[in-house]
This record gives sequence, C-alpha cells and structure tokens, in this order.
Amino acid sequence: MQVNSIFRAESHRAHLHWPALLLIGGVLLPGIAGCHHTPGADVVATVNGKEILRSDLERYYQASLGDNPQKPSPVEANIRRLQILHGMIDDEILQQRAAKLNLAATDDDVNAKLTEYKAPYTQEEFDKQLKARNVTLDDFKHDIRRSLTKEKLLNKEIESKINITDAQIASFYAQHKSDFNVVEPQYHLAQIVVTTAPAQQTNNLQNNKASGEADAKKKIETLHNRLESGDDFGSLAMNFSEDPNTASNGGDMGFIPESQLRTEPEVFDAISKLKPDQFTDVLPVYDNAGPSHRIVGYVIYKLIAREPAGQRELNDPNVQQSIHQTLHESQKQLLQNAYFEMLQDDAKVRNYFAEEILKQGGSQF
Repeated sequence: MQVNSIFRAESHRAHLHWPALLLIGGVLLPGIAGCHHTPGADVVATVNGKEILRSDLERYYQASLGDNPQKPSPVEANIRRLQILHGMIDDEILQQRAAKLNLAATDDDVNAKLTEYKAPYTQEEFDKQLKARNVTLDDFKHDIRRSLTKEKLLNKEIESKINITDAQIASFYAQHKSDFNVVEPQYHLAQIVVTTAPAQQTNNLQNNKASGEADAKKKIETLHNRLESGDDFGSLAMNFSEDPNTASNGGDMGFIPESQLRTEPEVFDAISKLKPDQFTDVLPVYDNAGPSHRIVGYVIYKLIAREPAGQRELNDPNVQQSIHQTLHESQKQLLQNAYFEMLQDDAKVRNYFAEEILKQGGSQF
C-alpha cells in the first residue's frame, strides 16, 4: 500500500469531484470547431449549436491509450469514447458560460502561465514535451486559455459565495470532538509526486505530466534542485505535482498516523529524520500490487508538523484550519454540483455519438 495513496483519511477534508477540463496525457483538450446549422457526418455532439468533431474525439481517445500494448475491445473502446465526449461537452458548457460573463483569460494571462510551465525545461526539452503529446504550441496555449477561463468562472461564481464563520467551526468541533482525540503521534505532511504513467489526469496548475520513467526522474530531480535553491514547496506542488488529490492544495496530505507511515519503512525512516519545514530526498514509489515491485513514480515529502497523541482543543490553530478547510470544501462541492446542474439545464446538448451507438444496438461497434 503506497503512502501517497493512503495519506488521505486523516486530513478531515472532502475531496472535490467536479466536472473539469478533460486531461489526456496531461494535456487539456484543444479547441472545438465552429458550428453549422446542419451537423455533418464528422459531428459527434453539439452544445448550444457548437460542434464537437469526431476527429477530435478520436484523437483524444487514441491519446488516452498511451503506450499500453493491450488494446481495449470494441465495446470497451466506445465506453471510453463516451466518457471522453462527456468531458468535452462539460467543458464546452463551462466555456460558453464564461464567455457570457466576459471572463475569458487574456493573452497576458496565457503567456504568464506558459512561462511558468516552461520554467523547469530548456526550450529543446519543452519542444520534446509537446511533441511527445502530439500537441502544437498554439494548441497548448489554447488549452491554457480554457483552463484559466474555467478557473476565473468558478472563482467568481463559486468561491466568492463561500463564507465560513467562527460559529460554524465551533459547531463542527462540538459535533466531532472525538475525531480530534489523537490516539497516536501524527505527522502533517505535504508531497510532490511524479509518475511514470504516460497518460493520467494531474490537476496541477501547469497541466504538467512526465511522459515516461526517464522524464519522470528528470522532472522530480529538477523540482528537488529548485527546493534546495529555496523555491516554495507548496507552489511547486500546485504547479507540477501529479497527484490529483493533493496538487491543488500545495501537496498538503493532512495529518498522518505514525502507524500508517510505518507500513512504508523506507518512507518512515526518511520522514522521521526531518524537522518541521524540511523535506526528504527523492524517494521511489513502488507498485506493490504485483510481484515485480516496479517503480511507478517518485515523491518528495515535506514535514509540516509533528504532533503528539492527545485531545486537540478548539483553540488549536491546526484544528481550526482543518475544520475551516473541511467546511469550505463541502460548501464548494455542493455549490459546484448545483451550479453545473443549472448550466446543464440551460444548455441544449445533442450527443450524436450516443444516439449512433443506441441506433446500432452496439452491434456495429
């Protein structure tokens, strides 16, 4: 059981599951073609009349397969295509809403984000990254624009409406006081994770994904060098970590029980030597599911705090911060789910690919 996958339960926060821009191989979907009154044969869906093309769907389907030599069956392939198309439709709904509210990202926004993305690489390495993902620079900049536009939309429509009061925090603590009675020492950790998988959703700000084992090792070593040079751990995690559950929180994993840490002796040994605000060397992440015990990624851990066992009181800043984050994420998830349902109700969506599959009864696929 890998530490970076199990360090979740003790953080007292809800993870967000919200329709997001679809990521294939770490790259956002590029633009969707313009609309016509009568959809052609290459149109798989329309959103308020704007077309999504079969050629785009197929391109991202192929990218989603990565280097896996085992190809899916025809039925499995089309289940995946339907899932990808659903993400494309969701994204287009959000983009159209943002356009109505004049929230589109500017050229300056895009260029600034592109500069951040290119920071760990030479120009040659950056060009290789694009080539490995079969993406042009213009397509990539377009993807950045859509990602930033979505971020602006949700900040205005969701984040601005969330207000957590002291009374809510106190009420939550009263109802969950036993949850803050810690029976063993706890380690508050953050992580930066890089995986060797060629296709994976990352959820980091740079949409940055290593393309293989050699690239993963180079990327994590570059990030470790930047940490040693004084770069902020949380900022690097948000921009480059490939763990979708913690990247958006600056790599914050919450408080981890010591017994959980000890299930990974190499990890516990490295973390137990740290003082608060120190970080580990680069550590391998192993696939313990199979007999090969192969490396599937690399990780750097930072020790934020070490807490002894005992009851945590409401006046503890860490308790208040944990409760605030839990309440904030819960409200955010609720509002976003309701918001997206509203957008879906207002949108006129036609999924021709789904209709095609139903019409043929699956027999032609």
